[in-house]
Amino acid sequence: MKAVVLSCNTGEGHNAAGKAVYNKFLQLGVECDFVDTLSVAGANVSRAVNHSYVGITTSVPAVFGMMYSIGRAVSDINTRHLHIKSPVYAANTLYRKKLAKFITDRGYDVAVMPHLFPAECLTSLKKHGLLNIPFICVATDYACIPFWEETVPDYFVIPHPDLAEDFYSRNIPGEKLLPFGIPVSDRFRGKTARDVARSQLGLPGDKPILLMMSGSMGFGSLEEMTRSLYNKFGGGARIIILCGRNESMRAHLSNVFAENPDVMLQPFTEKVALFMDAADMVFTKPGGLTSTEAAVKNVLLVHTPPIPGCETINAEFFSSRGMSVCAGSNAAPDDIAEAAFSLWNDGEAQQRMLEAQRKNINPDSADDICRFIIEKYSK
Repeated sequence: MKAVVLSCNTGEGHNAAGKAVYNKFLQLGVECDFVDTLSVAGANVSRAVNHSYVGITTSVPAVFGMMYSIGRAVSDINTRHLHIKSPVYAANTLYRKKLAKFITDRGYDVAVMPHLFPAECLTSLKKHGLLNIPFICVATDYACIPFWEETVPDYFVIPHPDLAEDFYSRNIPGEKLLPFGIPVSDRFRGKTARDVARSQLGLPGDKPILLMMSGSMGFGSLEEMTRSLYNKFGGGARIIILCGRNESMRAHLSNVFAENPDVMLQPFTEKVALFMDAADMVFTKPGGLTSTEAAVKNVLLVHTPPIPGCETINAEFFSSRGMSVCAGSNAAPDDIAEAAFSLWNDGEAQQRMLEAQRKNINPDSADDICRFIIEKYSK
């Protein structure tokens, strides 16, 4: 069997989930490739889509939220009445011949996609009889995002059994749903002792560490959040900010906190898992992948305000099950710091949170997905 993971270069969450599946296939002896789908359409297309997405989500997140709401409304109408295709579907049909040739030329037997775009394209290919490769969609948010209902995968991996009704209500057949969870890298499934992780990262062992994650694109009010945490914890903690790829933001924060030895700025790193092991508490916007990684690491989790849209739903899913603390979508940095400090001083609440994470999150999702596919489609 030869597999391909088709992702899309719009943020690292989809790619990280896809690479977890890709690496697991390789571990299990399955030939597999990982591909940015839009690069098949052309490198310029991939860059243009990625830059547009990053620009909207980091600069004008309210616009992204509005677009998500409109998409959800169109999706509702589409599911119940009209059964028309969205502009997203139409856009992803434009490169279908190139993708069909790419898949055929390389002889793939099965495709896995943690992103809507390639799923839309393969759906069009299947419906027009141009390609009939079996494919599996993998949701990377704790909701059925708009337009998943337009796709016709053979199976659909969802993050949690409780979400089956949401997907089923979007006309995705229940027998296609596989509640395996969101796949994460093996780096997050293991656990390095806190003192060892700190030693490997050159971090002090005598202070609590608060880890702030801005996402790969550097989203969030990090300056205000850092000030609030520093003031609330009284300078008794080391604050580490993972700045992602946003170099201008890192340069700004370096100037602001140049005289504060308890604030450390870390550019994009492949050692996020090790930083989580070193931390006492993690602060992150509620992306589906990052939240899952933190829960698999089983670390105290505080959600900062989301990019409006599916991240709002992710935060509600986690906080309602006790897996995170979330002060609210419009919470001020001082409110978030207060919620974090309250958790810090409540040992019983901490234990309940860690237990809720162990109960609700499957760390073996990538294993389960790959073994299912191997059993189903190996010749």
